[in-house]
Amino acid sequence: MATIIMTRSKTFQAYLPNCHRTYSCIHCRAHLANHDELISKSFQGSQGRAYLFNSVVNVGCGLAEERVLLTGLHAVADIYCENCKTTLGWKYEHAFESSQKYKEGKFIIELAHMIKDNGWD
Repeated sequence: MATIIMTRSKTFQAYLPNCHRTYSCIHCRAHLANHDELISKSFQGSQGRAYLFNSVVNVGCGLAEERVLLTGLHAVADIYCENCKTTLGWKYEHAFESSQKYKEGKFIIELAHMIKDNGWD
């Protein structure tokens, strides 16, 4: 009979430099994005306003699915905080309309799930 040993790997958080304005998960304070990666503040999430980012950290990605959003049909994957597992928004995997192609590979994080950290004074 074989013995199965279950191990749990530790989730390592990426820490963004303190000298930059950053956005963190409001639930656990894990860093999510550097302000320099912000593309737009004029997006709408499922729970209100949302920001579009070029890149994020400490975020896991679910399976892509097609959804009809305010700007048309997109293939998106929900994203979640790797630390506390809260769903934060989504990643644009594919845009079906040519005017929306700029969103591909970008990330939406809803304001309800993030807080500003470091150097906003």
